[in-house]
Amino acid sequence: MKVAYFTESLPPNTDGVVKTLCHLVNSLDENDVDFRFYSPVKPDNSYPWADKVRKVASVPFALYSYYRVGLPYFHGIKEELDEFKPDLVHIVSQTLLGMYGMQYGRRANIPVVSSYHTHFVSYFQYYGFKKAEKLGWQYLTWFHNQCDLTYAPSPSTVNELLEKGIHDVELWQRGIELDKFSPDHRNTDLRKSIGAEDKPILLFVGRLVKEKDLDDLIAADQILKARGNDFKIVIVGDGPMKEECHRRLPDAHLPGYQYGKDLARWYASSDIFAFPSTTETFGNVILEAFASGIPAVGVNKGGVADIIHHAQDGFIAQANDPVDFSDHVEKLIKNPSLRFESGVKARLTARTYSWSAINQALLKSYENIITN
Repeated sequence: MKVAYFTESLPPNTDGVVKTLCHLVNSLDENDVDFRFYSPVKPDNSYPWADKVRKVASVPFALYSYYRVGLPYFHGIKEELDEFKPDLVHIVSQTLLGMYGMQYGRRANIPVVSSYHTHFVSYFQYYGFKKAEKLGWQYLTWFHNQCDLTYAPSPSTVNELLEKGIHDVELWQRGIELDKFSPDHRNTDLRKSIGAEDKPILLFVGRLVKEKDLDDLIAADQILKARGNDFKIVIVGDGPMKEECHRRLPDAHLPGYQYGKDLARWYASSDIFAFPSTTETFGNVILEAFASGIPAVGVNKGGVADIIHHAQDGFIAQANDPVDFSDHVEKLIKNPSLRFESGVKARLTARTYSWSAINQALLKSYENIITN
């Protein structure tokens, strides 16, 4: 089997889509599936599959300058694809680059699938473009319905896409590395370094942007402190809201982006994962927290609610309701035994998300599409 991928998300970028594709590459190699990536970014040579990435021209994206949009129509990609002879095209980005992949697949009479990773259209409201959301969904519906199948990462997202009128949607979940994220990485010195050896650490990990509903997290922090709760909030990540977080959360610790073992230590050394985002299609950070043995408080909108088992490995609060969010966080702050019991269950939940099994199911789906 040969698969051609069209995506704007590859290393050195570090978002959830990048992580998903890197794990997919491992499964492709293990199953002797040949592949090519067409992307505006290319991994360095530390990635053994870097030579399978064809870099295309690009321009910076307006909202995030570090994110680049591919311009594939100015390169001789068709000749390379004709030589590669893919059995299937997988479109990861619904952009000009993805459009090119779709058109190639249709001309070559080979199956075209797409995957839905980000509620990007839902971000419009956070930047004053609420009226554009309807047009965005119309475009996405049209785009995905040109494909033979669309993969979505959570049951909630599958249902949402179906409700929007997108046909033939199938589940392709996400997994977690239980060796990389583990309670074994808990570090007492790290806790002491921020003055939290004797108080719970409330952790957030993610891009510091409006669409992560950081305003709700800030409001919850203020509510909890007004009630007399003693805790330390740690916000791992970077982005346009970093300075605002510093200003509105003067007691918070903001170490910036963290990677590898440093990130694993922050997870395992914390006590509660607080994640009020309503725009997640899955919620990779919830699994990272669970694998690290800490319970999570999320909200009942988006893919996060598909992972958290309410009142077992964490709590699900009402979306965009800082008071309700605070109520659930407070239960965990005030009850160390509940935190411990929920953390044990969280680790068990993480064990059910195997990258190998998840990607084996995807490859089986590929085979079915190619042969039918």
